[in-house]
Amino acid sequence: MIKTAIGMPNSVSYTLASKVKDYFILIKFTLSFLVVFSCVASYLLAPNITFNIASIFILFIAGMFITGSANAINQTVERDTDALMKRTAGRPVAAGRMSVNEAWTFAIIIGAIGIIMMWYWFNFASALIALFSLFLYAFIYTPLKKVSSISVIVGAFPGALPCLIGWVAGTGFINPFAHFQGITAHGEIVQYANYGGYILFAIQFLWQFPHFWAIAWLAHKDYEKAGFRLLPSQAGPTKFSAIQSVIYSMMMVPVGMLAYYFGIGGFLALWILLACNLWMVYVSIMLVIKMNAAAARRVMFSSYFYLMIVFLALLFDKV
Repeated sequence: MIKTAIGMPNSVSYTLASKVKDYFILIKFTLSFLVVFSCVASYLLAPNITFNIASIFILFIAGMFITGSANAINQTVERDTDALMKRTAGRPVAAGRMSVNEAWTFAIIIGAIGIIMMWYWFNFASALIALFSLFLYAFIYTPLKKVSSISVIVGAFPGALPCLIGWVAGTGFINPFAHFQGITAHGEIVQYANYGGYILFAIQFLWQFPHFWAIAWLAHKDYEKAGFRLLPSQAGPTKFSAIQSVIYSMMMVPVGMLAYYFGIGGFLALWILLACNLWMVYVSIMLVIKMNAAAARRVMFSSYFYLMIVFLALLFDKV
């Protein structure tokens, strides 16, 4: 009896910890964190926005709820295919540790809370974009993955929209041609065009192709087993697929320069972005030359660091 009484709290604690861990897996916490980081960074890059810990915290939580909701729906819909792949078989719904109803309920609740938070604390425009992004990822991109590799292009839109969500949360304007008065980091009063959010969107949009195709290259057999068509070539990891990564990496170079041209970042940020973009071109070219898993892995890991470095550089050198 004593052992049982002593063991019960430990058992309850273990069960609670396991449940919390499953929810973190369900929302893909690491991926969600990276996405929300770009949203918060874009918000801070918007004109007239200064560092405010309360606003940043609220935006972070709202972003995690919305992104987590989309990821939870994705895992619930793909539970059967997830169970077929070694990389995803341990996910809570696929493994049977969480019911479909529980996952759907959780996803709907946190998604709704996140959208309402964006509307109440920021503005309706940012909430509307967030809702569209959630819908596009969960209900268009997710089922399209089994139909065509064009799903990667479709999925890149909700993958990049957090940048626009953050920017619009700061400015309140969706129209890229809107103009408004702002104060620079140096205290100068200037006229701003609303291009910034769309430039940040374009940077993250293009980044996703070498990033995701490197992952698809490494996990090709798993994806093929589940019926997903994610690489540009139907034949899988081919020279054609590698060349596509080079093309999109090269497109990142001029787009990155636009951040300086339109006053999002300064001269230092320009050179850091240029260096990061040229590095992505280099590792993508090496994938074309070597055509092996090691080269694909280098593209993948380089892409993980890319976003952090680029957005931190823009924040550090905000004009």
